[in-house]
Amino acid sequence: MFFDNSKVKKLYILKQILSCMNVKKILNEFVARRKGSFADERFSSFDYCNNYFRSFSDSGNQKDLYHPDNLEESCLQLGFYLASWGMFRGSSFLLRRSARNFSELMQVIGDSDPKLWEIDVPDYDPENIKLLLDTKQKIIGALDSNNKPSDTLVTKIMLGVYGNIPAFDQYFRKSLGVFTVNKNSLRKVQELYQTHKADFDSFRIPTIDFLTARPTENIYSKAKLIDICGFIDGQ
Repeated sequence: MFFDNSKVKKLYILKQILSCMNVKKILNEFVARRKGSFADERFSSFDYCNNYFRSFSDSGNQKDLYHPDNLEESCLQLGFYLASWGMFRGSSFLLRRSARNFSELMQVIGDSDPKLWEIDVPDYDPENIKLLLDTKQKIIGALDSNNKPSDTLVTKIMLGVYGNIPAFDQYFRKSLGVFTVNKNSLRKVQELYQTHKADFDSFRIPTIDFLTARPTENIYSKAKLIDICGFIDGQ
């Protein structure tokens, strides 16, 4: 029987990379950091953004995201989160746009498959991966495909809105050794979860409420926990 040694070697290296991440230490430090002034720090912008969009999904009223009564707030919620997470800096085309630029995107989100709010890393089967990748393309189209929105931008939107995929920024890509969002990279994300399943499953981190700065019933998804670990590990 013939074995492809190069594939075996790559798989071994991948397992070594994934197993070296100290998930428990990273998440414990993150939890400790969430005390005090965390509600005013930029990382909490994810909490407020995700709370907002999930509230429409949980109530079954996601189409109301682009209703005239809510459209401005929907665009501002996403826009500030992205700005807070560095997506309006440098040469980004967003730097030349207002929050109204997200109006078409809000319709895409409002009309999207409700299942997108339910998918998490353990659920990355072929059907769900296809849905994630199809959604990625719809977001690119809504943002204006002529500007070639980056995977970093698109995945930050998907993380903030749905919580179903980590943000593929430079630190996360460095940590996992991935370069773009595709079937292989999503399977690698799932492999990281499976390698540290006990640690990831032991953390139930609630988002923070904007008005009270107190924990909500909205719990960080596995994708968000993996995003935290990949970002910090990559740094």
